[in-house]
Amino acid sequence: MVIEKKINSASVSMKSLHPLDHALELLHFGFRGLTVKADQFLATLDLSRVHHRVLYIIARADEINVGDLAMTLGISKQALHRPLKHLIDQDLVCFSRAPERHRFKLLALTEAGRVVEQTATESERQTLDQAFRSAGVEGQAAWTSIMASLADNLN
Repeated sequence: MVIEKKINSASVSMKSLHPLDHALELLHFGFRGLTVKADQFLATLDLSRVHHRVLYIIARADEINVGDLAMTLGISKQALHRPLKHLIDQDLVCFSRAPERHRFKLLALTEAGRVVEQTATESERQTLDQAFRSAGVEGQAAWTSIMASLADNLN
């Protein structure tokens, strides 16, 4: 059984062209709802969603290099260059050279970078926690199953 809930976030009235369109809209607007407060915070620092993703991954990876970061994000090194340079210039990310492979930059967050990442991520955690509590245990399990299935498409 599919439960359809009107989406009030769209600025225009949208018609469904396929039975799964409503699910796609929920995914899109749901993600925006998840990230809106974090994005507002990031904007005050002249940062965006992509900057947060970079900070988030670096915070959770031990000695990640630029190539592995780009691969994890699913983008090219060229696409990563501008946001990463911005984070380095803002003193949110620093790098060192790998002793055995001097060409490799090993990325890490600065203390300021940790604070920005933690603040933005905590905002998203609180929003997700509220949604999970609203959905209940079964709803959270279903959401987790669906998201894991979608993530499996990356492999």
